[in-house]
Amino acid sequence: MRGGNRRHVRTIDVWPGFVDALATLVIAVVFVMMVFAVFQFYLKDVIAGRDDQLARASVQLAELANSLAMAEREKTDLDSRLKSLISEMQATLADNERLKGESEAAKTLSAERAKELEDANKTISADREKIEAQLRDLETLAALRADLEKRVTTAEDSAKSERQISSQAQAQVALLNRQTAELREQLRRIEALLAESERKTAESQAQVADLGKRLNLALAGRVEDLQRYRSEFFGRLRQVLGSRPELRVVGDRFVFQSEVLFASGSATIELEGGKQLQKLAEILREVTAKIPKDIDWVLQVTGHTDRRPIATREFPSNWELSSGRAISVVRFLIANGLPPERLQAAGMAEFQPIDDRDDEAGWRRNRRIELKLTNR
Repeated sequence: MRGGNRRHVRTIDVWPGFVDALATLVIAVVFVMMVFAVFQFYLKDVIAGRDDQLARASVQLAELANSLAMAEREKTDLDSRLKSLISEMQATLADNERLKGESEAAKTLSAERAKELEDANKTISADREKIEAQLRDLETLAALRADLEKRVTTAEDSAKSERQISSQAQAQVALLNRQTAELREQLRRIEALLAESERKTAESQAQVADLGKRLNLALAGRVEDLQRYRSEFFGRLRQVLGSRPELRVVGDRFVFQSEVLFASGSATIELEGGKQLQKLAEILREVTAKIPKDIDWVLQVTGHTDRRPIATREFPSNWELSSGRAISVVRFLIANGLPPERLQAAGMAEFQPIDDRDDEAGWRRNRRIELKLTNR
């Protein structure tokens, strides 16, 4: 019974299952490791790509930084160039204003030179008339000489004829010979007078030419001397009065804006304007004391208004206002030691504007007093 029972008892074998489970686990581990290795390889590739992108981004960032620096430098250069261009434009505007004033001064000087040349031409014309009169006298003397020569020839022919006619005419021949000798002597004197007259004519023509040349040189020298004193005068004015927009030099004129000297619609010099004019008078006394006495200089004071009309009891129009202001300045300068024979006052009303704008800025520039140191 026991032996039979042992033969019928089955033994359970777990080993194959364990092996299967272990194989499955190994396959799973290998799979996971393969997945991990693939993931690691992919991750490494992705990281390398990101590093390349980061490097390129760094390069691009550096290029952008350089571009930004260059743009900033270009902006700085452009700002500098813009400031330079603005300065050049302002200088150009100032030069245009100065050239405009110099052109007006040149026109005035040209008119004065034209008048002086006209006077010189009148003198030369008078001398030319004298020379022409002398030439007419010479022509008369030449005609007289020809007549005398004709008479001498006639007398000689007559003398020859008379010698051949008879011996009784010898006395007449002798008389004719004496007359011929006298006529020859007169002819000699006339020729001497003619030569002397021609010499004097040549000397007169040379003197006229030399007179014109010396006159031109003298005029040019006087203009140059006066220009030098005018430059010194304006230079001293700039030093004393300073750089102020209402006090400026335009060409050969010194310009005061009317607001510096006068109240609106008035020709009475204000206190502050009197101080400025007193400085001007001191400089004028100092500069004009150096001008030689043979230079006939004069200080022209000209008043100007804007185009707006005025109609008061004291000033019926802008003519009276501009003239009154110029006269007030002249009287002030005379009271401060300047000789009255060296001063001129004139009023131009609104008819010589320097600014064509029809606004307050243009009106203000046109309301002015101009001072010009020139020759009489």
